[in-house]
Amino acid sequence: MFKAIIVNKAEDETISAHISDVDESQLPADGNVTIEVHYSDVNFKDGLCLNGKGRLVREYPHIPGIDFSGIVLESDDPRFSPGDKVINTGWRVGEVWFGGYSQKARVKAEWLVPLPEQMSLKQAMAIGTAGLSAMLGIIELEDNGMTPENGPVLVTGATGGVGSIAVAVLSSLGYEVSATTGDVEKNTPFLKQLGATTIINRQTLQEPLNKVLESAVWGGCIDSVGGVTLARILAQMKHETAVAAIGNAGDSSLPATVIPFLLRGIKLIGIDSASKAIPKRIRAWERLSRDLPSEKLSLISTEISLLDTIQAGKDILVGNTFGRLVVNVKDAS
Repeated sequence: MFKAIIVNKAEDETISAHISDVDESQLPADGNVTIEVHYSDVNFKDGLCLNGKGRLVREYPHIPGIDFSGIVLESDDPRFSPGDKVINTGWRVGEVWFGGYSQKARVKAEWLVPLPEQMSLKQAMAIGTAGLSAMLGIIELEDNGMTPENGPVLVTGATGGVGSIAVAVLSSLGYEVSATTGDVEKNTPFLKQLGATTIINRQTLQEPLNKVLESAVWGGCIDSVGGVTLARILAQMKHETAVAAIGNAGDSSLPATVIPFLLRGIKLIGIDSASKAIPKRIRAWERLSRDLPSEKLSLISTEISLLDTIQAGKDILVGNTFGRLVVNVKDAS
């Protein structure tokens, strides 16, 4: 038996989450790698799954947790052997497949990535889906010509999981980073520690677009907000630069025009980390192990217990979390 967070739906449709003992026979039978989970994390999607929102979980009882890191216990696939350290992010694990809020997990080998040698299991979950998405976005921008010489790079939602890791990585690569936040006075010291050069009040980018083109300012952008903010950013991009769209924390709509694409040749690149091909995942994880300073990752992340995760899932849905929450699954009691 081992511990896991179980989410249940009652006859009256009420959703509840609690820690329970689980038998290994309850894990998915069609997985071919069994892992001793050491760490997980808390993402917005985890909050939805823990609280039965967003129609992500279709069957109950359910074990959420879209990310986890741990050590292989058993493997029926030649790619992995007992003792291997691995990472799982995405593939709808924690949504339609039992996830990482469990001391054991059983998944498919083709979903797993080897842990980079220079990275610990805890660091992997301080990064998680959010950091992987940020790095995939940075790689896409680089592959489309972004260099420090192009000018400042804008990171929106900079105190969130994606944004904070993007700021840390970009600054370590020598970019001038401008970061947006809703509370400039409170968050400036933190963002400066991560390496941001300029801190911008997010409200300045939330005014509706009144010109199809604005002054060309940005040499690249990592956006996790969407909506009017993204529309304004597109109108401010320099010639032949790109924006990586990673989230829609503000709005899923895009009230923009095609003019920046036609007159400045800009690109808008969507980042889907959940089903990204394994070679691209490995490239991103290796880059994170090199380009994300460990001292900055420590600033971003906070360790919590498996029990704390239930409340954290509520907090993240209303914006009451900061940086990255790392769940210590192995030591749950």
